[in-house]
Amino acid sequence: MNRFQIGVLVDSFRLPLREGIVKAREIGAEGIQIYAASGEAAPENLSRERRRELLAFIRSQGLVMSAICGDLGGYGFEREDDNPHKIKRSKAIIDLALDLECAVVTTHIGVVPSNPEHSRRAVMAAACRELGLYAKAAGVSFAVETGPEPAAVLRGFIDSLDCGGGMGVNFDPANLVMVIGEDPAKAVKILAPYIIHTHAKDGRMLKKTDPEVIYGFFAEDGIGDLRLEEYFLETPLGEGDVDFPRYLDALEKAGFNGFLTIERETGANPEDDILAAAGFLRSLTARYSE
Repeated sequence: MNRFQIGVLVDSFRLPLREGIVKAREIGAEGIQIYAASGEAAPENLSRERRRELLAFIRSQGLVMSAICGDLGGYGFEREDDNPHKIKRSKAIIDLALDLECAVVTTHIGVVPSNPEHSRRAVMAAACRELGLYAKAAGVSFAVETGPEPAAVLRGFIDSLDCGGGMGVNFDPANLVMVIGEDPAKAVKILAPYIIHTHAKDGRMLKKTDPEVIYGFFAEDGIGDLRLEEYFLETPLGEGDVDFPRYLDALEKAGFNGFLTIERETGANPEDDILAAAGFLRSLTARYSE
């Protein structure tokens, strides 16, 4: 049995939810991740009955939930005034995950300052600790997606929260490559105890800049004159700078036994790219067995 399973972020198909779930099954995925911060799968749009129906439909396709994406956008949990609302909404998404028999909620939390004494870090820690403990009590892990800070900074931050299994990492190798130029294989060694889910994505950095500038651009919904295409490029799997053989070896040595969930945020033909990505991953993971 392969130690890695292939998943798909169904929103990457750019289709209605159930159509995306069917497409995931058609490409041979074993699991799916759905976006639940807003839209069709948001907690307020899924009553208890509709949650049961959705879970039954997912099962009917032979799939399981690899994760739920609960990314609320903006500045993550950087701003104290925003956090009461975001914490409440994140808890609702954790509750949704429980109803859908999903053990992982992924999110971006903002940019963790490298200085442990930075005031913003304390604000982020308070919010993440509350959510990590809430998730732990529910049997769910709240997983921070890699990207805007070095792995060592993120590791230190999560260590400081002391949330046990309630706080984890959603490892996205492309974010590390595109935004901060960090080697994913080395980052896996640092974050190994916390990696509970991964995104299978590729890309390359075109021009180095401050990650706070990049994530600030996203937080403000693109306000400003920053041209992101000048700084990084997301590519189909195998066409960017993520060294997938080394990366998968690192995950295997770290004891990771879970989903490589395909995420495709750009490109004119996402279905073709996702199908090719699944084939690419199968060719690389066939040698990992348990």
